[in-house]
Amino acid sequence: MNSRIPAPIARQPWEMLIPLFLLVVFGAVVLYSAAGGHFQPFASSHLLRFAVFFVMALVIASLPRSTIEWGAYPAYGGVLLLLLAVEIVGAVKGGSQRWLEAGPIRIQPSELMKPMLVLALAKFFAGLPSGMVGSWRSLVPPGVLIMLPIILVLMQPDLGTSMAIVFGGAVVMFLAGLPLWWFLTAGGVGIAAAPLVYFFALHDYQRARVLTFLDPENDPLGTGYHITQSKIAIGSGGLFGKGFNEGTQSHLNYLPEAHTDFIFSTMAEEWGLIGGIFVLVMYGLILGWGMKVARSAQDRFSSLLAAGATATIFFYIAVNLLMVMGMMPAKGMPLPWMSHGGSSMMTNMICIGMLMMINRWNRHRRGIAS
Repeated sequence: MNSRIPAPIARQPWEMLIPLFLLVVFGAVVLYSAAGGHFQPFASSHLLRFAVFFVMALVIASLPRSTIEWGAYPAYGGVLLLLLAVEIVGAVKGGSQRWLEAGPIRIQPSELMKPMLVLALAKFFAGLPSGMVGSWRSLVPPGVLIMLPIILVLMQPDLGTSMAIVFGGAVVMFLAGLPLWWFLTAGGVGIAAAPLVYFFALHDYQRARVLTFLDPENDPLGTGYHITQSKIAIGSGGLFGKGFNEGTQSHLNYLPEAHTDFIFSTMAEEWGLIGGIFVLVMYGLILGWGMKVARSAQDRFSSLLAAGATATIFFYIAVNLLMVMGMMPAKGMPLPWMSHGGSSMMTNMICIGMLMMINRWNRHRRGIAS
């Protein structure tokens, strides 16, 4: 059977690609419904973006290890310069300054920083002698690598992306072997500082999100509207849903951002619990494959990079699902491969490309070993 399939096709990681393709197609179906039964404007651009970024992922997957290691710090520095450019000439949308525009092209550099930070940290810890893990040399340089983009992203302001950057960086640092008590201490300091951050560091709209999370029914037509309507949509879907293109929350415009941040709510209303389980299983297969790639890696750099890329994808999924179910404050975090959005699609496909690249390295080394 394998002899009948061309080698370039047979050696692709289909245990990840099949769930990925199914999610993208299912996302297009939900976006078709969110547009009132029309392929335009959401489903068509969704599929087109995926096709473009999938080609990009294949290009990344073909890169040699030497190129990736050499380009780790320059790539991080380049994105850092883009973040600085956002503060100078960035486009403003929705009260935030997060985008760079050049004609029809719009890019959000903070999205690029998520995988680039993971890459830079993997490069750093791969070159750090094991005897220095646990010393200040394993904490200060990575801390600087994390804090520089965090400062620029918070100036936009974008707290959610800042949290995503910190999460990816923390996962790489933890897996690199830094002492657990460092992370516990940092968590304790964060909890102790939470009241100060709430009253003195957060913007008014961010404080409103926290209050809405704690009691969304207190203002169901105001600050609690998004979460209230999202939970109504999810709950009304029941076991099997109302049926394809039969959702009322999205079609009657009760559910805000039905094609982006709240795409899962749109799906759950029409496809019910069965649809939700299908989506979760597909994500579980992709994330499980990512961790398998990380565990199979033959060296520290590959393992940390694969784990960090998988953690970045996981953060998108976890935050979006918790948000739409009212289990954490509302945040503009698209659902990977289902929501309509170019920047998040690009970030997650970069992570997929990195994982495919490391999977190819692993397969090549196993071939040499055998």
